[in-house]
Amino acid sequence: MTTPTESPRPSDGQRPSPLGVAMIGYAFMGKAHSNAWRNVASFFDVPAFEQKVLVGRDATAVSEAAAQYGWAESATDWRSVIERDDIHIVDICAPGWMHAEIAIAALEAGKHVLVEKPLANTLTEAHAMTAAAAAARARGVQSMIGFNYRRVPALALARELIAEGRLGTVRHIRAAYLQDWLADAESPMTWRLRKETAGSGALGDIASHAIDQVLFLLGDAVTEVSGRLHTFVERRPGTAGPTGGLEEVTVDDAAWATLSLASGAIASVEVSRVATGQKNSLKLEIYGDKGTILFDLENLNELGFLDATVPVREQGFRRILVNEPDHPYLEAWWPQGHVIGWEHTFTHQVRDFLTAIATGEAPSPSFDEGLNVQRILAAVEESAAAKSAIVQLTSVPTEGA
Repeated sequence: MTTPTESPRPSDGQRPSPLGVAMIGYAFMGKAHSNAWRNVASFFDVPAFEQKVLVGRDATAVSEAAAQYGWAESATDWRSVIERDDIHIVDICAPGWMHAEIAIAALEAGKHVLVEKPLANTLTEAHAMTAAAAAARARGVQSMIGFNYRRVPALALARELIAEGRLGTVRHIRAAYLQDWLADAESPMTWRLRKETAGSGALGDIASHAIDQVLFLLGDAVTEVSGRLHTFVERRPGTAGPTGGLEEVTVDDAAWATLSLASGAIASVEVSRVATGQKNSLKLEIYGDKGTILFDLENLNELGFLDATVPVREQGFRRILVNEPDHPYLEAWWPQGHVIGWEHTFTHQVRDFLTAIATGEAPSPSFDEGLNVQRILAAVEESAAAKSAIVQLTSVPTEGA
């Protein structure tokens, strides 16, 4: 069997063979990732690849999705797919309970792996995946977790401004990720509302994004955690359950956490999937002694920036429209002022992953970084179970910061 590092290398002046990509999962994230694979080479200089196969459990549905999303073929057995010599990259968009088994098998088969967040449903699974990634990396096999909001140009710019010292010493950060798709108590059960399949609710689903942004923007580490979880709607319509067709919800609807950081900064995190009127609002506020940055995902091409070093009579928030060719990722897209959207973050993600495979440089966020977020999520759960007790964490610097 050829290794994935062999395929892109030319020999005797020959062009390298295209990397074969397999994707496992074709629903919400599968559609977003497919869009990225279909478009990335039209805008970025990336290694040659082919959308080989889309994998799902329903043969008819996955066949239809493959045709619609640009995949050459479809399959229902992911195990046989990852053993194929013409597959070099495995993109995992399946639910979290499947991440560990698929990722570990793919890495052991010598395939580069991109996996959606959160890394796993449990800390034990996350540790196993990270160990497999480390062993694979020693053989030149890359792995990355899909925290796509790192690829929002405005947030990448915010990280640059913070690293340049434009905010001075960051004192505190507020992160609120609010949605309302479960606000209606009659919304039916899904796999995302069962602990055995989802691991957790809003905590793993969207707090993972918010916490990763805290680490990404500041390049910091969490040392203490206190948290609370709450389920507002405890039963929802479902096919199972003994109480009149209602099924018990076994995950949280909302979560709150206070994070102490190694730098001395404090971060507050609030997430909810029952925040009526909020569709997909990730708001970030970063406060330093020399300035402040504001961001809202629902206006993802903009940053609010206040420079507190100018005279008070001149201070005030100004709007930065992040659409210039000098801004992160945007040299590949449209002329200034022509905004991009949420789906572009996945294109940037695929671009960065393919670049890492070609150069041999470790991609970020790595599985180690995903494990770090998983440790924080577990600490929030532990604190919540103990009625907001503080949980101590060993300081672990964010890889790639």
